[in-house]
Amino acid sequence: MPTVFQRIIDREIPADIVYEDDDCLAFRDISPQAPTHVLLIPKRPIASIDALSDEDAALAGRLFLVIRDLARQLGVAEAGYRVVVNTGSNGGQTVEHLHFHLLAGRPMTWPPG
Repeated sequence: MPTVFQRIIDREIPADIVYEDDDCLAFRDISPQAPTHVLLIPKRPIASIDALSDEDAALAGRLFLVIRDLARQLGVAEAGYRVVVNTGSNGGQTVEHLHFHLLAGRPMTWPPG
């Protein structure tokens, strides 16, 4: 069964998409934890960071560059932002599709949770 993120990629579920290219898709989180909360996902179904292979190195680097560009595009780069990737159940991952949370627009606290 496809994950909710795969269903967004396939346009079966609507999303507020803020960026898309051949490799990835970024959209606003439906339950934002900050004034700016965007999820970035690879279009290829990779379960988590732990599931990345050495062959995914270029894609992994690409995702970080897209995050950088999104932060600039959304006007949050100068003030700062947080990028979170949850991996596995103890890491808080709830969807088995690699995804990055870009959070900004308020001061972030530490430890995160």
